[in-house]
Amino acid sequence: MAKARTSYRCSECGWTSPKWVGRCGECQAWGTVAELAAAAASAGLRSRTSGVEPTRRARPVSEIAEEKITRSTTGLGEFDRVIGGGLVPGQVILLAGEPGVGKSTLLLDVGHRYAQGSSAPTVLYVSGEESVEQIGVRARRIGADSERLLLADENDLATLLGHIEMHDPAMVIIDSIQTIASSDIEGRAGGMTQVVEVTQVLSRVAKSRRMPMIIVGQSTKESSIAGPRALEHLVDTVLTFEGDRRTSLRLLRAIKNRYGPADEIVCFEQADDGLREVLDPSELFREHRDKPVPGTCVTVTMEGRRPMLAEVQALVTEATNPNPRRGVSGLDTSRVAMLVAVTERSSKRSISNRDVFVATVGGAKLSDPACDLAVCLSLASAVLGRAMASDVIAIGEVALSGDIRPVPFLAQRVAEATRLGYGRILVPRGTKAALPKTAEASRLGEGPKISEVGHLEDALGLLRHLAAVPG
Repeated sequence: MAKARTSYRCSECGWTSPKWVGRCGECQAWGTVAELAAAAASAGLRSRTSGVEPTRRARPVSEIAEEKITRSTTGLGEFDRVIGGGLVPGQVILLAGEPGVGKSTLLLDVGHRYAQGSSAPTVLYVSGEESVEQIGVRARRIGADSERLLLADENDLATLLGHIEMHDPAMVIIDSIQTIASSDIEGRAGGMTQVVEVTQVLSRVAKSRRMPMIIVGQSTKESSIAGPRALEHLVDTVLTFEGDRRTSLRLLRAIKNRYGPADEIVCFEQADDGLREVLDPSELFREHRDKPVPGTCVTVTMEGRRPMLAEVQALVTEATNPNPRRGVSGLDTSRVAMLVAVTERSSKRSISNRDVFVATVGGAKLSDPACDLAVCLSLASAVLGRAMASDVIAIGEVALSGDIRPVPFLAQRVAEATRLGYGRILVPRGTKAALPKTAEASRLGEGPKISEVGHLEDALGLLRHLAAVPG
């Protein structure tokens, strides 16, 4: 008889190892690897290899009737937008975010507005982290005082299900999944076994009752969901709530959605009385000044399917030490270094031996290659000391050769720039003909001047024509 092998498994992500280690090789968590009883090698396959007769036969796609999805709005327009237009019966949503970013505040507002709807349903908010009194203080502060919003504090799964059976709510909010545990399963609350089991049970209950359910999950510093990755596969929709503690801006992003787009993003602003919807995020990421200043350029970035304007600022000064400093905020550092080199070669001006600082406005995080041209123009504007006019916007990806490459969603970008009143738009060569006529029409019937540039040298040559006229 073969000797039984001993293996070890991480309780957070399920990674296995033939020997014990103090740190998981997959999720890098410390102290989560424990011994796992393994079957003997000679046991062979335990599952049967013969099939059983299915209860429902496989059918052609043409025979399956298309089912129209019915949605119910929560009353919070931006939240409805990010999930695809409203809640679907039985939909399970996982909302992840770092502690303190505002998840509980957002969901209290969603629950209050949903309970205030025309049908006046009951909403059950269950917290495993705070007491009812603590939740009540926050709810009153943001005005979530609906009589149909029921609050409960509970950590046991069976008792939570008892609340659902007693009140028969139209929607359930659970804050958070890592604090709920089942007494029928071994393991600590928040462990891999408990989180997977609790999520599976709640998902079955939500779908059997056709009741939307929103589950809160904590996330790591890398904005990934804490706990087992299987948690994302057990729910219908995964949302991440991101924000910088130093700013009031909060981004709600969809990264998985079975009932809508998985690339939508909406913005909220943290205020004393809760979270406020930001209907036009472009206003947050650009400066409004009376007189243009050198070293600035505006571009259009895509956050999911939404075009947003963002301003790039550059400062180039004489170096005070043999090693010039580089400071980058809101942009990828290595890409900015590449764009500095390309700009130096195309402009034939010395930049690498100077201190260079590049940043975005309002804490915007720009990873869209379409922002490259704006970065290069802001650097050239800072070196030349020549301010660009306030109605100029630049869109395009810059290659190492200096060529300006086309970018996706150009029509949406141009339309957004036109809507906000920009009169001169730089786009990659060969893309102007593909723009719809409506993208070049303004409200007054006079569209913006769209100029094609094929190389960075061409764009820099236009800089003197795009410069602001001294007042």
